[in-house]
Amino acid sequence: MKNNNDLSHHILPNSATMVGVCIMVISIVKGQPADLVGYVIDKALAIDSLLFTISALLSFLSIRLERSTVGLERWAEILFIVGLVSMTVIAVIFSFEIV
Repeated sequence: MKNNNDLSHHILPNSATMVGVCIMVISIVKGQPADLVGYVIDKALAIDSLLFTISALLSFLSIRLERSTVGLERWAEILFIVGLVSMTVIAVIFSFEIV
């Protein structure tokens, strides 16, 4: 039975966009003078981009596979939410230079 929930159709493009955002911010941080804040944000965003990439891959598989893919879609959703929350934390750290 094919998965009837179209959540994966929303997760896929948004995850790919968020990977691009992570890469853009990493390049901005790399242009700044090297310090602990930049180092932490750089590494955290690299991990965050991996979360979004895995989320995109799982949602893609959920769309393309013929069998029921509720589990794949659920994991794609969880990783997407974890990525968004971590990106928000990174933004707060970056903005207030908490580290």
